[in-house]
Amino acid sequence: MVEVVLGGRSTLYHVYKRPFVDYFLRKVSGWYTLVIFTASMQEYADPVIDWLDGGRGILARRLFRESCTQLPSGSYSKDLSVVEPDLARVCLLDNSPASYSINQTNGIPIEGWTHDQSDEALLDLLPFLDSLRFTSDVRRVLGIRGFQ
Repeated sequence: MVEVVLGGRSTLYHVYKRPFVDYFLRKVSGWYTLVIFTASMQEYADPVIDWLDGGRGILARRLFRESCTQLPSGSYSKDLSVVEPDLARVCLLDNSPASYSINQTNGIPIEGWTHDQSDEALLDLLPFLDSLRFTSDVRRVLGIRGFQ
């Protein structure tokens, strides 16, 4: 349960962690600088991010809805140049292709999670993310893998 305060009103939300997310974040934070870039409002996202980080300080930066670009469809896209101007070293793991539509060659898709406790999608990504850190430009590798 996380408490979210919006407009002076407190609401409790049930939030669940995807299987292996703690291990995933611990492992990947040793390879990369982790930035949370969410289309959620800060009032909702901050308590969830705090919970995910667990006081470990592994999530270096947070970007919220106001940093996104709203598309004509109403969905939000994330311009990764606000994270780092040199996009050769930036990738975005997201379950919504619209999220990386501005920087398609930086996107890594992942299926959305719906409480399936046997889900291993984060574990499956670890070997790929491990190898990706040794390339000079992630966009060339992501393009080869057909992630667009």
